[in-house]
Amino acid sequence: MGKKGILLVNLGTPDSPSTANVRKYLKQFLMDERVIDVNPILRNVLVKGVIVPFRGPKSAKLYKQIWDDKTGSPLMYYSILQAKALQAKLGDNYQVELAMRYQSPSIKSALDKLKKAQVDSIKVIPMFPHYASASTGSVIQSVMQQLSQWLTIPPVTFVNSFYNHPLMIKTFANNGKKYQPETYDHVLFSFHGLPQRQLVKSDHSQQHCQKVSDCCHTITENNKFCYSAQCYHTAQLISEELQIPKEKYTVCFQSRLGKTPWVQPYTNEVLKTLAAKKYKKLLVFCPAFVADCLETVYEVTVEYGEEFTEMGGQHLQLVESLNDNPLWIEALEDIVLNG
Repeated sequence: MGKKGILLVNLGTPDSPSTANVRKYLKQFLMDERVIDVNPILRNVLVKGVIVPFRGPKSAKLYKQIWDDKTGSPLMYYSILQAKALQAKLGDNYQVELAMRYQSPSIKSALDKLKKAQVDSIKVIPMFPHYASASTGSVIQSVMQQLSQWLTIPPVTFVNSFYNHPLMIKTFANNGKKYQPETYDHVLFSFHGLPQRQLVKSDHSQQHCQKVSDCCHTITENNKFCYSAQCYHTAQLISEELQIPKEKYTVCFQSRLGKTPWVQPYTNEVLKTLAAKKYKKLLVFCPAFVADCLETVYEVTVEYGEEFTEMGGQHLQLVESLNDNPLWIEALEDIVLNG
């Protein structure tokens, strides 16, 4: 019998922090029909004519702030470590390959390696705890498009989400324990945002999203695949593990783009509210990310940290992501074997 193929796919990162490479990355990312889900002509005008030309240089400056000359971006660095650690954990009966949905290493190149190895099967793990069309859905679509070109397609399975995996929850909780959450005025669970319209579109019943009070706050049959509902559930599980009372934490969403409504409450607006209450110390988890990246290392630590200080706060502490934590690698192993 041959090996079993495992494909880990994260979002992606520019090949370098140069403006040209950042623009290349942003163009591929934002031209994805699942990311900016509008009329193709409008998307083309927005991305190539407005967003990329203006945002490219600004984003390049931010990437330079977190870029390491030897290891590159944190996302790539930790993704490589995760793949290597998982390979070591699984042993010789498995072949683990890493891909990025956008830029390098490409999904095609990783699948070609598994094809060359003549694996008996392929298990695809999009490295996003919570399902969203713009992330997990995009990865699944891209993999299926690539595999559709193969004459012989081995058995393929996909991991839809792992937002409630006990070992993942425990890893985040253990990371948070080091900062003694009880000594902070408030705890934030800040997740990456999505346009509200994408959540509405994802509600196949069309009777729940934005129509039921607090529609995302509890997992139900109608919202079990809802990104926001899964986020709330993750926050609940981590808070329970750390014995953080409900009144002492807030779920919020960051990184919105454009003027259309995104999932709320927005993280920066929550910061204003907490600062107005004279809160001085905030602890921030970012459980939408399995590896530290621009959104955690810079957006939360630097941008939100500075905003909170300017509003009268004293300290905003980021809880590091899963990265190469051994317990997280155990979680990945379990997802491979049982997920």
